[in-house]
Amino acid sequence: MSTPQITEAPRERQVGRSLAIVLALLTVFGPISMDLYLPVLPALTADLGAATSTAQLTVTACLLGLALGQVVAGPLSDRLGRRRPLLIGVAAYIVTAVLCALSPSVETLIAARFLQGLAGAVGIVIAQAAGRDLYSGKKLVRYYSRLTVIGGLAAIIGPVLGGQLAAVTDWRGLFFFLSAAGAAILVAVLVVFRETLPRHERASGESRQTGRDFRRLLSDRVFLGAVLVIGFVYAALFAYLSGATYVLQGIYGLSPQGYSYAFGLNSLGFMVFGFVAGRLSGRWSEKGTLAIGLTMSLAGASGVLVTALAQLPLPAMVVSLLVLVSGVATTTPPATSLALAGYPDIAGTASSLLGLAQFAFGGLAAPLVGLGGAGTAVPLGLVAVVATGLAAVVYAVTIHRRTQPPGREIARNEPLDRATASL
Repeated sequence: MSTPQITEAPRERQVGRSLAIVLALLTVFGPISMDLYLPVLPALTADLGAATSTAQLTVTACLLGLALGQVVAGPLSDRLGRRRPLLIGVAAYIVTAVLCALSPSVETLIAARFLQGLAGAVGIVIAQAAGRDLYSGKKLVRYYSRLTVIGGLAAIIGPVLGGQLAAVTDWRGLFFFLSAAGAAILVAVLVVFRETLPRHERASGESRQTGRDFRRLLSDRVFLGAVLVIGFVYAALFAYLSGATYVLQGIYGLSPQGYSYAFGLNSLGFMVFGFVAGRLSGRWSEKGTLAIGLTMSLAGASGVLVTALAQLPLPAMVVSLLVLVSGVATTTPPATSLALAGYPDIAGTASSLLGLAQFAFGGLAAPLVGLGGAGTAVPLGLVAVVATGLAAVVYAVTIHRRTQPPGREIARNEPLDRATASL
């Protein structure tokens, strides 16, 4: 039996505040790992005697690790449950953060960042999959909007905290701080997190089943379209994450603290629009909200390119980046819900493909913004415009006019909200 069949409405499963907080904390692995050390990336580049493009590979390596780690952790969590892989992943994250802090060269740091990404991926994919274990329908969309809000909050706190810590420590100290944060999350998981996927609902343990699950998912054009949309908009987002520190500090002359505040403003937009998107999707339309987000993303990316070409002042760049990242936040809850809502039996595997698209596309896009050197923002604008334009094309072809296959309709109509099944 390859996938469990649900023949009756599941029991009501209450989600306590503590568990909800831990699930939210698990989403900070990616943003904190990426954002905390961005204000000191130029200093790290100089300290290790690396080229700008080489130093940016520390960002790329983490992104690729986050992508590949989810492909492994997602299917494993469908078969072994959520808790065991999560504990292993968080413990490994603590160790790899220390390895980053102790790296003697940029090459060693790149390798350590890849391992850190692999470990951090476990928390991200299990936060998404556990949400699908517990919620469905409009509550599922709202759950993913909360994850987007928490990710935006972490993105605000990360660079602001990193900028402040840079006044009292160097980039190595920031990685030690990440290790300590991982230890705190490990304690929270040990105390609070209980298994969300019962043994009788787990997928088959056959290794060949994973391949069949992937083929099943990728044959669904709505799922594939949502994955590609997420991948392309996150390529633009991570191009921003990789390039903004050089643009805002190198071109516009902001200090690390000033950069952290500008970055925090954009992250606030990410958080607010992620929250609004979840509400709008639940009350209006997932597809309509997704279209609004893509329009915002493309407009913001175009603004970045025009600002770079015309050498417009700092406010034009900050506003353009704000619209870009807010558009990405608006697309995330509806696209994630469209992808996962029809696959309760393989939520971990489905989440892993979303994560793969997010971080693999982002990892490939991030180094491209450094090809023109630290003195121009044109590559950042070009990457963002191309990525968001491709996302809009994918949406139009695979999602906008596409009706749901019968199998997805059945799955989406099942009363699988274990937190509120009786409502």
